[in-house]
Amino acid sequence: MNPVDLYNEAYTRRQFFRKTGTGLGVAAMASLLSQEGMAAGKPMGNMSIPQFAPKAKRAIYISLIGAPSQLDTFDYKPELKKRFKEDLKTYLAKEGERLTGMTAGQAAFPLAPSIFKFNQHGQSGTWMSELLPWQAKMADDICVIKSMHTDAINHEPANQLICTGSMVNGKASLGSWLSYGLGSMNEDLPSFVVLHAKHTSPFANVQAISSRLWGSAYLPGKYSGVSLRSLGDPVLFLQDSPGVPRELRRSMLDGLGKLNQKSYDAIQDPEIQTRMQQYEMAYRMQRSVPELADLSGESEHTYNLYGADSKNRGTFANSALMARRLLERGVRFVQIFHRGWDQHGDLPRDLASQCKDVDQGMYGLIQDLKQRGMLEDTLVVWGGEFGRTVYSQGALSETNYGRDHHPRCFSICMAGGGIKGGQTYGETDDMSYNITKNPVHIRDLHATILHALGIDHERMTYKFQGLDQRLTGVEPAKVVKDLFA
Repeated sequence: MNPVDLYNEAYTRRQFFRKTGTGLGVAAMASLLSQEGMAAGKPMGNMSIPQFAPKAKRAIYISLIGAPSQLDTFDYKPELKKRFKEDLKTYLAKEGERLTGMTAGQAAFPLAPSIFKFNQHGQSGTWMSELLPWQAKMADDICVIKSMHTDAINHEPANQLICTGSMVNGKASLGSWLSYGLGSMNEDLPSFVVLHAKHTSPFANVQAISSRLWGSAYLPGKYSGVSLRSLGDPVLFLQDSPGVPRELRRSMLDGLGKLNQKSYDAIQDPEIQTRMQQYEMAYRMQRSVPELADLSGESEHTYNLYGADSKNRGTFANSALMARRLLERGVRFVQIFHRGWDQHGDLPRDLASQCKDVDQGMYGLIQDLKQRGMLEDTLVVWGGEFGRTVYSQGALSETNYGRDHHPRCFSICMAGGGIKGGQTYGETDDMSYNITKNPVHIRDLHATILHALGIDHERMTYKFQGLDQRLTGVEPAKVVKDLFA
């Protein structure tokens, strides 16, 4: 028997309400109708997007997977040098420290001061490590949040929390929420694009990540991030097959669209519409992506801004340049993943290599956006999923140490999109262990990002399994308004 007939004979509750024209059916339909129709400026339930004047039209989120050490980059603690190798075992017990399985069995927890030099930069006097000489040049463009904290102590749940707002699987990602809420500004490219920058350090401890971090979960599939490849063609099958001219391909898609429309009319499954839209997007991307990926028109000045690596496909600098090109063409949200920041040992060597990978590219991106007049309405965020411990994991020497995971405090940077540059927000104690002023949870960061783009995080919801789902969940979250100029 035809699967469609089998489905219709089952006659689900949703179909009953859909086919009931009056009374209870109308009321039920109001709550069951797909919310897929929402896009930029269109009403959705009791809200419309954007809900107030946005400070940013688009955003870039740079995920430094593995978690860079705040103690060796932005959170300067000079007094720790006097306490080199002090055993913190009693202190940690008193604080009720959560230990990972990697350090729980250590006999001692020797305090490890950073071996890197720090200096103040810009008119703001922002403290930065010598590992970040290029970012130091734009200290007055950056806001450093030193009081971030999270609920997770291991990478997978921490990355899920910072990318989807929850440590539980099956939640929609930040980028998919923005794509859903704000829609696209270019019909020939996805509204949410993901780039994977390769690490050049031969020693990097690379964390595995999955598409859950950029997936749409219960939101319609068309809002998932589209991942562009760093090697070969950015998207597979960009070229038409031999013997299949564009006219024939167009005719095939039109015919397939009619068949899918019949299936949708019978079943009313929104994922059928998603499939139809993805076919059409793929067709349009055959024309738009080759032009996007062709960097031959970029000037030598631009290449010099991002650094020599910007000419090498897949590097962070090249990904940052590609991100700017995507934003120029109307992509709403770009997420760059750069892995290898998990320094449990040999931190001085490996962290220096990782910072060198991204430092000039980060500078180039901010300055390129700035000189093109795009920074003021482009929000840029970069950082890891949690912090690193003040004590050393394993052996400690004057020139070498490692650090374990630390969820209680870490640093994240923001620029553009109405963010006030040249400020340091929040404070930590003398060991970068606890937050002493202005804590910012992951939920607060998400609420602030949505606010910058004109969205009230409490009002942008999606009905799923009888609940109004939202990025910030049901626990309290606040917009950190002090970050804005």
